[in-house]
Amino acid sequence: MKSLAGPDMRRVALITGGARGIGRGIALDLAGRGWSVAFCYRTSQEDAQAVLAAIRQCPDAEGYAVQADVSDPSVASAFVADVLVRWGHVDALVNCAGPFHRVGVLDETPEGWRGMFANNLDPVFYMTQAVAPGMIERGRGRIVNFGMANADKLGAQPDITAHYIAKVGVLILTRTLARTLAVHGITVNAVSPGFIDTNSPLAPELESTAKRIPAGYVGAVEDVVSTVRFLLSDEARYINGANIVVSGGWGL
Repeated sequence: MKSLAGPDMRRVALITGGARGIGRGIALDLAGRGWSVAFCYRTSQEDAQAVLAAIRQCPDAEGYAVQADVSDPSVASAFVADVLVRWGHVDALVNCAGPFHRVGVLDETPEGWRGMFANNLDPVFYMTQAVAPGMIERGRGRIVNFGMANADKLGAQPDITAHYIAKVGVLILTRTLARTLAVHGITVNAVSPGFIDTNSPLAPELESTAKRIPAGYVGAVEDVVSTVRFLLSDEARYINGANIVVSGGWGL
């Protein structure tokens, strides 16, 4: 596979869900390493502006943020087209967006059920469809999708059923895309976090959860960011179709 540092030395990353949590961490990490970063968000406008301001403080980095619901294929295509006009290419796509809710399977609403698929699985498909032609033309690219720890076990999940099924779908789609795009010098991998402290209101719940994690503590955003950083690097050129679980051993 060709290095991401091609004739145009600018490295461009496109991140969905880059305004908060893990997506924010990835955006700031890449910007700090000289990447130009475009990210989308749905509702967190104030957070997005803060991330954008931080990116623009990084030497050699540029930032671009847009409010967009990329579960709509036309919106996803327009977002990618906008980035291509702005910077000419996309080296890396990180499909980080993925809302979550907890509700018993028999109490789930049609809207909630459909929403978990529309917002966790559909954007991965639409965004990849949009960036793939450019990556194929250049003969290189990196795509990282977000699953969830234990999705590969196909276990019963009565309280997060729709979300869980959507993440299983992400893993299958990741492997399918990896096989399809490998010949073009493009890798497609999944990162599946367990319990990660993103400074959300669930922090007290996470503290009690730590007792059930073999590592003895809840993961930090940097634990996931460093994994994505590696998958985007030239050192990971031969890793394709993998699912890297970042969970401290939770679920083993």
